[in-house]
Amino acid sequence: MVEPFPSIEREMSRKGDEDFNPAIQLFGRRFFNDQTTSELLLEFMLVATSSKRIRRREVDQTMLLPDLDLLQSWPDDARLEYAPKARLNLKLFAFINGSKLDTRHQAHKEHYRELIDALKSPNRLVICGGLEPNDVLRTLENLLMGFQSVGGDRTWCAQAFLPVAKNLIGAETLWNETEAKRDSVRDWSAVVDRFLHFFSFGRHRFLARGGELLYLQLCNALRTGKGVGQAWLTSSGAGFSEEEGNPQTLHSALNESLLSIFSGSPATIDDLAQFIDSCVENTTSKKTDIDSKTDEPRFMSCGWCPAESWREGMLFAVELLRLSRAAIDPIERLELLEIACAMQVLRSLCAQAARYAPRPEDAAAAAGPLGYVWAISDPAGKHTAVKQISRRNVNAVQRLIHDALRHPEIQAAYARCDPKDVDSAYAEADRRYGHKLFLTVAKRLGLITPRRGAGARFVLNDRLLRYLVLSTIRPGERVTYDSFKQLLFAHHGLAVDDQAVGQSCLWSGTSHLTTLGGKTDEWLLQMLDASGVLVRLSDACSLVTNPFGGDSSA
Repeated sequence: MVEPFPSIEREMSRKGDEDFNPAIQLFGRRFFNDQTTSELLLEFMLVATSSKRIRRREVDQTMLLPDLDLLQSWPDDARLEYAPKARLNLKLFAFINGSKLDTRHQAHKEHYRELIDALKSPNRLVICGGLEPNDVLRTLENLLMGFQSVGGDRTWCAQAFLPVAKNLIGAETLWNETEAKRDSVRDWSAVVDRFLHFFSFGRHRFLARGGELLYLQLCNALRTGKGVGQAWLTSSGAGFSEEEGNPQTLHSALNESLLSIFSGSPATIDDLAQFIDSCVENTTSKKTDIDSKTDEPRFMSCGWCPAESWREGMLFAVELLRLSRAAIDPIERLELLEIACAMQVLRSLCAQAARYAPRPEDAAAAAGPLGYVWAISDPAGKHTAVKQISRRNVNAVQRLIHDALRHPEIQAAYARCDPKDVDSAYAEADRRYGHKLFLTVAKRLGLITPRRGAGARFVLNDRLLRYLVLSTIRPGERVTYDSFKQLLFAHHGLAVDDQAVGQSCLWSGTSHLTTLGGKTDEWLLQMLDASGVLVRLSDACSLVTNPFGGDSSA
């Protein structure tokens, strides 16, 4: 069976257990097709910024990652726990007026009026000039509404902000309308007194543990011994620097750079969010964020990731480091980080499946360091042969994931289960956790086109190409065009030129093609040139540059 990190006991003995599904047994708990790319990043940041502990040992709250010594001496059977804040006052202030009328309960509207009255009190709101308090509060509401990330069609409490500031990041909270109707509740104080009765906290319906899994992959990668990791990095050709290849220096640099993401936004936003969320005297956070039985923060437990996923976790860590250090607009950085999280999901699915799906020897030899290939076709689809190769490659990737889920060790875990439950679990695995998940996420990113209909093939768009340049080349540095293509292959298994695309046929189960015409990657050169990151030295040599290094690396 797949070894979990942390080494916790998995729940998989009967239908209804969280790890019963074969895809969760293979890929960890869990990647899920209903979780959007924005929600992946949001949940990742939620874990990173919340108070954390490992078997009652507190993690330094000034750090987004656990201390390296703690990572390397992680106790057996110890879960990572984190205590996210609900931010109900803040969400109510920003989102209730933009939510659907039928989702605004009487208790919500009552507390909103209480919140507005508290904000308008003279000891909190001091206005210079002729503005009215209501005008100021409306402006603040519009400002915060502009940072809405996901959930515009949901109840106000289930919506979320872009993680531009720590105090904007809140847990998933769902209003239990059925319980409220049954109890005929109309008073907000009665709601928060029985918070876990009227609100579902941490059900993982939208923040479905994908971000938790990504965070655990980072922890798993950073605890890997330097010798083991360095040997793989050297053979993979991933282009890591000495700092990036050393877990100790990578840990320090990554923690510092992730913290710097929040410094790119005005500190006023963070202060404003904290002020609004805590402005009511009988503050909601005392009821929502504190466990009344223990008088401690309300902790939630993370799931687990495969221990062998440290390779893709190491790549993810370095890509986050480079994106965090790039001198780009803060909102654009968040968009690129969303892409990074989604691409990591796709990479994790393929890399883990490649470890368990049976493949011919020549197919394995044609794969990248993670054991798979994505054959990229030109976006316009003018190169017919490559277009067909890419379509077969998409089918091969889906088959890879499908076959890996049916590995004998995974099937053996169901020996004593009801066959109907097993069939149902596999049907759900294919539809929501396996190859259909891969297709869904890839189409959301634009990595696979068309969005609907037959003939799915791999392509790149401008957003993906920008992400690939900024994540595979260190800020302010440049590499040759040939080296750039090798980095794409090492990091993501992307095959773009004649040699790599032709060889990808072997991995997909067909003959190696060597007659593709020599212009397979002409579209890539044109896209790089149009993006302003290609430097042509001669007809035979070009450089690809990451120009977003700031003054320090100019």
